Amino acid sequence: MTEGLFLSQTDSRPMYLQIIEQIRLKILAGDWSDGQALPSIRELAAATSVSVITVKRAYLELEHQGLIVTRQGRGSFVADARALHQDLRRIELEKAIESLLDIATRLELSDKELVSWVKELQEKRKKKTK
Repeated sequence: MTEGLFLSQTDSRPMYLQIIEQIRLKILAGDWSDGQALPSIRELAAATSVSVITVKRAYLELEHQGLIVTRQGRGSFVADARALHQDLRRIELEKAIESLLDIATRLELSDKELVSWVKELQEKRKKKTK
């Protein structure tokens, strides 16, 4: 289950944030389903070559975000919440839109220009999928 988690020493983000992001994306993509057991803290620490404290911090944050639940003596599991995937999708989309707005601001695009470009790209995409 630890396969597919790749932490980078060259990434400027702390390791615990990389762990959070990758687990969140696995849940969002449906790779890890509701109720599925996560690797133990020790197992994930060993597999990713980070400290147990780092993984524990990531798991605690994921638990605070409602993405996972921890059961004493049993381990951590993907939260069993039907709205979870919808919330994650919204968060991912908001991040992408924020990034788009930052770029549009740097390029000094007006709202009208930005909307026009988005609509144009959406139409091109629809034509490709037909």
